[in-house]
Amino acid sequence: MPSNSKSLLFKFLIWKYKHISERQFVYILSILVGFLAGMGTVVLKNLTHYIQLLFELNFFKNYQNTLYFIFPIIGLLLVYIIKQIWLKKHIGHGISSTLHAISKLNGIIPRYNIYASLITAPLTAGFGGSVGLQGPAVSVGAALGSNAAQLFHMNTKTRMLLIGCAATGAMASMFKAPIAAIVFAVEIFSLDIAFASLVPLLLASISAVVTSYMFLGTDVLLRFELIDKFEVNDIALYAVLGLVTALASVYFSKVFFAITNFFNQFKSRAIRLLIGGLAIGTILYFIPPLYGEGYGIMNNLLKGDHLAAIGTTPFNFDLSNIWIVIGLLIGIAVFKAIAMTTTFGAGGVGGLFIPTLVMGSALGNAFAKIINNVGFGLQVSESNFTLIGMTGLMAGVLHAPLTAIFLIAEITGGYELFLPLMIVSAISFTITKHYISHSIYTLKLAKRGELMTHDKDQNVLMVMDIDKVIETNFVILKPEMLLGDILKNAVSKSSRNHFPVVNDEHEFLGVIRLDDIRHIMFNSDLYDNVDAASLMHADAGIIDYNKDSMKQIMDKFKTSGAWNLPVIKNGKYFGYISKSKLLTAYRRQLINFTK
Repeated sequence: MPSNSKSLLFKFLIWKYKHISERQFVYILSILVGFLAGMGTVVLKNLTHYIQLLFELNFFKNYQNTLYFIFPIIGLLLVYIIKQIWLKKHIGHGISSTLHAISKLNGIIPRYNIYASLITAPLTAGFGGSVGLQGPAVSVGAALGSNAAQLFHMNTKTRMLLIGCAATGAMASMFKAPIAAIVFAVEIFSLDIAFASLVPLLLASISAVVTSYMFLGTDVLLRFELIDKFEVNDIALYAVLGLVTALASVYFSKVFFAITNFFNQFKSRAIRLLIGGLAIGTILYFIPPLYGEGYGIMNNLLKGDHLAAIGTTPFNFDLSNIWIVIGLLIGIAVFKAIAMTTTFGAGGVGGLFIPTLVMGSALGNAFAKIINNVGFGLQVSESNFTLIGMTGLMAGVLHAPLTAIFLIAEITGGYELFLPLMIVSAISFTITKHYISHSIYTLKLAKRGELMTHDKDQNVLMVMDIDKVIETNFVILKPEMLLGDILKNAVSKSSRNHFPVVNDEHEFLGVIRLDDIRHIMFNSDLYDNVDAASLMHADAGIIDYNKDSMKQIMDKFKTSGAWNLPVIKNGKYFGYISKSKLLTAYRRQLINFTK
């Protein structure tokens, strides 16, 4: 930052301390972050829209089927070039990367995340990659929120709150659903919902929605006005739909992890691009509706126009046959998860929120069509089941039942469908949770013990930095050292009563405590006859720097009863952690979380 800018910032900070309370300043920042997140979302949507408009020119329409194969590969290649040559940095999946930054990086997100997703996500989706923009919108907003907090020297807790405000703003701006956006931030990011944090979320949500209205008018991504009322007689059918969406959610998650693992075995990004690009091009050539985000599918199904939703395919299907239509809709639902994950595997940048909605809408609509045409005299609202299908997939895949309920309720402009929304969300979430313990966003973080939850004690342990509690000022002994040397070169020169013993490769062999040699310290006959190897013993436990989380470290102290435990890093002795220092650091971090 230039010196003039720094000078102005310092003057402003001094003025702020004198005239604005910390809480008031957080409210101001939440409005600013909401506006910035809203602007980021507007830019993302417009860039993607303009790229897609380019391909709707008459010149391209003449070769549309062929271009469904070519365009996604071009988009992925452009993203690859930007990553490799310009950014030279990894661009993670928006919400997962943000959760990792909250749990392990104290909410510090690098500045390049502001523009990285802003450029690469529109190229991925605009050129036909089967991904959404919600994840990148959250990533851009979170980076803006984090850097705004860093600029004004806000503490860690406030930094994390502003990231939540940014996520709220991105969601509110994307769907013009301010209440669902707040629920989303609380549910996905495990934010504290105390009054002090709720007000900033409200302000950010309002600011983002107003920004969206200013630049996009009343246009919304999902256009629907509820026409058909909820029928009590359909409750059993909604319960069955909940079961169907639960199974689909498990399928979606399993496919995502399987395809992701397949691509992870290729170290070269170029090979991933080649395999993934050809695969996604082939899928889109045969199933054109999967091209891009998929809002057209959802909006057309909600309007009752399944022919427009399916669009033109290379096959001459008889679309007057409703069972062929149902089969194609199920095909869209099945292959959406494959197309989305393949796009990610090939190096594309995007989100999975919108693909989840697309899959749910196709599945819900197909389910309603089956009921209406199976011949039992039943008749249900296809638009309502389309909406409820979206809810079921959101609740299952994202593990966000409350977000699913409130988003669809706000999209429809009321709470007419609240009961079926709750039924399907509850069933889908419960069954999916049984088979898939964590969502796609959080599974890897949970396996590494880095997932932020509503458990405040666990969160405190998670954000603690192991390097800050490791002590390295211990005198190290070698196994061949004699008692006389130990007393002269270690005991007399150290204020500690622990002496780790290591070999020539610096591997930890054991420990000698002052109490172990106190009874022979003054027996000079033993000085040249007893060595460290004969005096040392195993410690009560070992802490692995590379594997043990802070929670596991705390558990090791609890089970061992020790007050000091050695730390091993990459197989070598590294230092010691004392229980007293660990508890002091824990209490200090707990104060930061609760004040």
